[in-house]
Amino acid sequence: MSTVEAGLEIEEIETTKSEKTLAVVLAVFLFIGGMWAYARVDDSVRAAVRVPAASGSDRAAIDAAARAREQVVAAEERERRALEQLTLARETYRTALDAGHSAPGLERAYEGTRAAHTEAERNLAAVRSRLAAIAPAAASSEQRLAEAQRRALHRQALLGFVVRLLLVVAVLGCGYFLLGALRRRGSRYLPLGLAWVAFAAVLALVMAGDYVTDYVDPLDLGPLVLALVGIAFTLAAFTALQAYLRRRLPIKRVRKGECPFCGYPARSGGHCEGCGREVLGECASCARPRRVGTLHCGTCGRA
Repeated sequence: MSTVEAGLEIEEIETTKSEKTLAVVLAVFLFIGGMWAYARVDDSVRAAVRVPAASGSDRAAIDAAARAREQVVAAEERERRALEQLTLARETYRTALDAGHSAPGLERAYEGTRAAHTEAERNLAAVRSRLAAIAPAAASSEQRLAEAQRRALHRQALLGFVVRLLLVVAVLGCGYFLLGALRRRGSRYLPLGLAWVAFAAVLALVMAGDYVTDYVDPLDLGPLVLALVGIAFTLAAFTALQAYLRRRLPIKRVRKGECPFCGYPARSGGHCEGCGREVLGECASCARPRRVGTLHCGTCGRA
């Protein structure tokens, strides 16, 4: 026979310190396991939603543009060095002329550096023209790739949020269901149900903090949805608790020698001196007087 069937209120069961300690320890280990599952959701979602790579034509255009940019950088460096050599040769040749010296060797060096610089300029113009020709196609390919990757990452984030939300809601719902079942049975394992509910609440808090700090648009409603679900579950559990207490309150009052209706101390008479209602009735089995609200008849023992 359960403790409720024996007329014992769960709230009156004395929970030992050892039971409370074990309940806290259980909540800690539940939280560790829950955080492992919470983190695994992200890995599973990333594996399920593939981030696309560039297609063959797009990859060719992007690679060609990248090579062209590298060639432009190299050509610019060659043009810069050629210009430095040209400037040095020109200044050296000019100094010799200003001093009235004939410097055919310096002149040849100057003409050579000028020709090299001219060639470097032509090469730079050519690679820039080549880059300008392929840049629009590469930019279009890069834009398509970036948009496809953005959509894939968005799907990853949204799916991860939904799965995590379902996980937290399931854990929270199971906790309240377990708590209600243990309460109805009057089980001494009630602290373990409370440990599960505490773990679910902390997991929900972790998710709310995660999405508040990491995600925006359109997931900014995620914490609000989570809060509303948690509030709804908690209010439902509190309502169920109040209904349970309303059913058990008359029994608790009768056991204390009080009126089951108003709680006023019951005397020997058949009516309550506080509310005037009848506190003694006739047993349906033996027809002997039976106090209203008792679970069993004191004469025949029938329910």
